[in-house]
Amino acid sequence: MSDQHRLSLTDESLPLLCLAAWSGTGKTTLLEALLPRLAERGIRAAVIKHAHHRFDVDQPGKDSYRLREAGAAPMLIASRSRTVLMMNTPEQDEPDLAALIEQVRPLEPDLVLVEGFKAWPLPKLELHRPDLGKPLRAFEDPWIIAVASSAALELPQGVEALSLDDLEALTDWVATWPERWLQQRERGARPMPAGPEVST
Repeated sequence: MSDQHRLSLTDESLPLLCLAAWSGTGKTTLLEALLPRLAERGIRAAVIKHAHHRFDVDQPGKDSYRLREAGAAPMLIASRSRTVLMMNTPEQDEPDLAALIEQVRPLEPDLVLVEGFKAWPLPKLELHRPDLGKPLRAFEDPWIIAVASSAALELPQGVEALSLDDLEALTDWVATWPERWLQQRERGARPMPAGPEVST
């Protein structure tokens, strides 16, 4: 995490919610199902996704690719239907979530859903499938406020249990998150409604 850019959740006006899970649990699949349902409820959700490997959304030979590789920093390409900002970041060890949030802030989303970035101190919804044989993170990460699982689990005190198979209930829970975030902020509290205590 960058020393220059750190999240200050007490001051943060954008509601943030991280989806944390082991690989293969279905984070992207759940987001794909949640996003249109949130949109039906009038919630504009931005998504920031962490990639653990080298990736490229551009195609070699395209003008935007050639200009970015030639040194454009950043490369912004726009049409009537979409705008894309691309930038090489060779000097960066890991993506800086706080800086990425600043990039989506001008678009004024109602909610920012973060996939990955599990080491960052922000409220998290953990997705858990016991059949994967992976440990539950909720006992180690005090920022996990709820766990959506495909089976009943014993959870730490204050961590809410949700069903990973009940999409409507999950949508309800996520849809109310922006309001709960803002209520906590107005009270001057960290936006952790029912989660365990976190030492500072």
